[in-house]
Order: sequence, then C-alpha cells, then structure tokens
Amino acid sequence: MFQSQNNNLGFTGPNKSSGLPPVNIISLHDASVKFDSVHALKNIELTIAKGEIVFVTGASGAGKTTLLRMLSGDIAPTSGMAKHPFSRREEFFVARVFQDLRLIPELTCEANLNIAYDPSLYDSRKAFEKDKAELCRVLSVSDRMKLKIKDANGGLQQKIAIIRTLLTKPDVLIADEPTSALDSDNGKRLFEVLNYFNMKRGMTIVWATHDKELVKSFSGRILHLDGGRLVYSGHACFI
Repeated sequence: MFQSQNNNLGFTGPNKSSGLPPVNIISLHDASVKFDSVHALKNIELTIAKGEIVFVTGASGAGKTTLLRMLSGDIAPTSGMAKHPFSRREEFFVARVFQDLRLIPELTCEANLNIAYDPSLYDSRKAFEKDKAELCRVLSVSDRMKLKIKDANGGLQQKIAIIRTLLTKPDVLIADEPTSALDSDNGKRLFEVLNYFNMKRGMTIVWATHDKELVKSFSGRILHLDGGRLVYSGHACFI
C-alpha cells in the first residue's frame, strides 16, 4: 500500500485475527444525552466490535461529537446505558483525537511526539524512534520536526496529533474530524495509515467526518446521525 520512498510501513505486530466471533467492546442501550433543555442524542442503540472501522456522519449539530464523547467514556448518558471496558490499560486502551488537539504550542513537533514514549509499550527507545520516524515519513512531516506547534498550520497540527496518538499503541482510536484541515489526498493518506493499523494490529477506529468521498474510499460501517438520532447503520454506498 505504501510505496512513497521505501517499501511498506515498517511496523511490526500481529495480524488481525480472523475466524472468531466478534467481541463487542462498546454497547449503548437506549442511550440519550441532554444538555439543559437540548437533547443532543436520543435513544441510541449501538454496539461496536473489536477491530471494527466505524465512520460517524451527519450535519453540524447532529450529535457526532457528543456520540464520540459518550463512546470514549468522557460523558455518561443522561438516560439509558453505556458500556465500554476502558478503565484499565490491560483491557482496552482508548485514545482520543478531538478538535482540541491538546498539543503544546511552545514545543516543537518532535517534542510533542516524544511525549508519547512509554517504556512499558516499547522494547527500547530505539524501537519508539523507529516507529516515530516511519510515521513521520509516510505522512510527509519528517522535515518539519523542529517547527514549533504554534507556528504550524492546521493540517500539520492534525498530523502530529494523530502520529502522537498512534505512538501510544491504542486498542481503540476515536477521532473527531481529524482531516478537517487536510486536502483530499492527505486525508486519504492519513486513513491509509489508520487502515493499516486496523488490519495489522486490530485497532478499532471510530471516526467522525463530513467527507463522504473519503468514507466511500474505504470499507467500514457508517453511523449516520440526524437531529441526535441514529437514522442509519450500514454500508457507505447507501449514504
């Protein structure tokens, strides 16, 4: 898939398991969220399986961000039930990339990436640096590592946030409009990387986006929201 300068991505890890029944890691049952008098989400029934790719679509104000926050455990439903076993790293580690990228403006791109290093996740610092270098190469940011985040454009900031997240080796990635500042080619390139992590490491991906063309370029399930209700769950060709 990746033929930019060298061969394919140089990460190691187990292939996605097959032939086993799906394991549901997120379940919502009649889940609603109300902020004062506003019903942000209404009676959501949803399960997400380990290793699944899910795109969340809908107009602005449809409830996408609220749904992602509930799926990640940031907020609880006002009524109904939400189950997600993210309380301990050894079960499922969930990483979030929301529109607040939580980068440190005064630090360089490289310094922001280095925050992700955890010796419990890597055999050595060298292994971390190898993965970091490979992701930076594939996403074409290697030459901007010394640039401070405050001087970087929105597209570069989004790439750095995603790379930093992937370096934490999450089991589940929940991302809210992570390609909003990227052009079409860069958006597809980014999702090719995420698709690789899904196929090779079984990473579950939940991605909110307005980009229907991007969604149709990859296999995955679509969750379409309208007025806080889940009105469609299925294949991209029907949205």
